[in-house]
Amino acid sequence: MPFKFEILKKSKKSKARVGKLHTPHGVIDTPVFMPVGTQATVKTMSPRELDEIGAEIVLGNTYHLNLRPGPDLIKEAGGLHKFMNWNKPILTDSGGFQVFSLAHMRKITDEGVEFTSHLDGRKHFLTPEKVLEIQAALGSDIMMQLDECVAYPCDKKEAKEAMERSVRWARESKLKMSNDKCQMNVLFGIVQGGTYRDLRKQSAEQLVEIDFPGYSIGGLSVGEPQAEMFEMLDIVTDILPEDKPHYLMGVGYASDILGAIKLGADMFDCVIPTRLARHGAFLTYEGKVNIRQARFEKDFSPIDPECDCYCCQNFSKAYIRHIFGAREILAMHLLTIHNLRFFMRMMQKVREDILAE
Repeated sequence: MPFKFEILKKSKKSKARVGKLHTPHGVIDTPVFMPVGTQATVKTMSPRELDEIGAEIVLGNTYHLNLRPGPDLIKEAGGLHKFMNWNKPILTDSGGFQVFSLAHMRKITDEGVEFTSHLDGRKHFLTPEKVLEIQAALGSDIMMQLDECVAYPCDKKEAKEAMERSVRWARESKLKMSNDKCQMNVLFGIVQGGTYRDLRKQSAEQLVEIDFPGYSIGGLSVGEPQAEMFEMLDIVTDILPEDKPHYLMGVGYASDILGAIKLGADMFDCVIPTRLARHGAFLTYEGKVNIRQARFEKDFSPIDPECDCYCCQNFSKAYIRHIFGAREILAMHLLTIHNLRFFMRMMQKVREDILAE
């Protein structure tokens, strides 16, 4: 199945839209939330459970999978889909976020990024071409270009240099894809520019000229206020082609996602649902709530009476609080199921609401 994005309906109230993203491993309904599987696994979740909660696509982390177990082993296993037993679409990042998150362990040049492995201290040099070779070996459906994500706050000179470098790497990545005649993999360009309006505009315009099947918006989940994130997103989605998917990277709270959908974003990912679960928190539309609170000691109601997930249908807050306090793995597992299902249900409702307008 070739890659194709079709818009089923546009909202009459905002830039929101409902679409279908066709990939070699299946069709994805958008707007979509994508669970993060950093090490070729979504933490505590089996592929069967991901399917049961309604996940249509998961993420793999190029930086981490390159270090361990390595792209050659995964390719020998038949690719990432077979290796992790996931037969639906997979998106892989490029290592660009690690440029931000592992800033103390990397060195950036115009040619690429040298990382010092957090596992054994060995040096790894990632270039735009190398990153694509790794992702091709993994066999992901959607690949990301290598980019440079800057911190917040960031002075304009640094943001401009990072943005211009990311655009150069986008051109190099597109050229390699064309030369290699990749048929199964699709490459997204990534918009950067910090929180500077003119830099975001310039980045988006230049990426559109390069022409990608889809576009990611990076560097907008690094600590900036929500209002600034929305302002940058609004500028970018006005420029990006309307008939191509828009992926807002790393955003994982309900209010951020719902606001971003209204500004034209279609795809989202974040480690927040799984990370919060490991720390005892469950998600609601009002925000996160910690199960360790004393008020839940004798609360025999489910986390969410309206939720249809395995956790909410079978267990009480009192029980989950008890086993979390006892450090039982099941507690983190149940909270993860709920948190991920929360996002799946939220996205389904968003799609239904737009279609019903």
